[in-house]
Amino acid sequence: MSRHGPLQGLRVVELAAIGPVPLAGMLLSDLGADVVRIDRLEPSGLGLAMDPKHDVNARGRRSVALDLKAPAGLQAALRLIDRADVLLEGLRPGVTEKLGLGPSDCHARHPGLVYGRMTGFGQTGPLAAAAGHDLNYIALTGALHAIGGAGGRPVPPLNLVGDYGGGALYLAFGVMAALWERQRSGRGQVVDAAMVDGAASLASIFFGLQAAGQWAGERGSNLLDGGAPFYDTYETADGRHVSLAPLEPKFFATLAAALGLEPRFVQRQYDRTLWPEMRAAIAAAVKQRTREDWCARLEGSDACFAPVLSFEEAPAHRHARERGAFVTVDGVVQPAPAPRFDRTPAGVPSGAPGIGDHTDEVLSEAGFDAAAIAALRATGVAR
Repeated sequence: MSRHGPLQGLRVVELAAIGPVPLAGMLLSDLGADVVRIDRLEPSGLGLAMDPKHDVNARGRRSVALDLKAPAGLQAALRLIDRADVLLEGLRPGVTEKLGLGPSDCHARHPGLVYGRMTGFGQTGPLAAAAGHDLNYIALTGALHAIGGAGGRPVPPLNLVGDYGGGALYLAFGVMAALWERQRSGRGQVVDAAMVDGAASLASIFFGLQAAGQWAGERGSNLLDGGAPFYDTYETADGRHVSLAPLEPKFFATLAAALGLEPRFVQRQYDRTLWPEMRAAIAAAVKQRTREDWCARLEGSDACFAPVLSFEEAPAHRHARERGAFVTVDGVVQPAPAPRFDRTPAGVPSGAPGIGDHTDEVLSEAGFDAAAIAALRATGVAR
């Protein structure tokens, strides 16, 4: 499996998990890291049931299937970890310790290992052992409370804020920070990445706005939550939607001219008493034309405009096409690796592996001879 990108040479072992760990592994793999996922021998409800080629978050790594509860399987896993720079795990606190794969077990053999741990509530605290999902974690941070329409209930923002924004991205960032520090100390360390911590960190600006008296607790009443009529989505004549976000007066003036709004709306853009009337005027104007008509008139202008595209439509947009923002892997259209690098660009990722597709290959690289691999398979420890 060829590797391209700035992380070439980085070795990562990923213990099979759901949610943010697979995305973190994908991000590292996309940029060139050699990610080996240790799978269970049989699917156990991890993830959504689908053909591996559709499991985009699992792309770009190799799979080894081991029984970690068997002594021989545990020893095989430890030998793989001995060769790695990073271990990623997303099990409940204490589970890897019970398996014999906890930080102390691994660091006793490999002091330089960066041990990345991903949980919802963190490794410590009264909720550390509790079950939960993205929605529960962001509920504790204030982020979920702020998302939703005026007078309505909080709305789940997919699982982007907890699992992926506050989880996978902070895990990957923490791992890279620990690797940077290892260059000075020569020592690895544990990265305790918790979705409650990451989601709260993402919301930092809003805590500042609240402290400054510039953020109200009522949903849909603030500048960035749909409360402002010039930062919202509107329905077009064909039942589709467009997004408008001209926060700055000069940009709002551009939009107002295109929509034919009265000058008073431009002059008093931030006068909240005028917002209900302004919203009605914008909605009426947008409703007069189709989404494509508005794209022809406003895309690329300073009106801060974009059509609201579906997942099916987004890859076909001219901007995405020109930038190569999406790639096709095994017949599946999916986002391309990000971000981009001028000297060490990432390549097109390979598809997701099936369980145990690379068991023999990876074990051989770890020093197991053919007879030892055959014995592991014969005894049901490896697949």
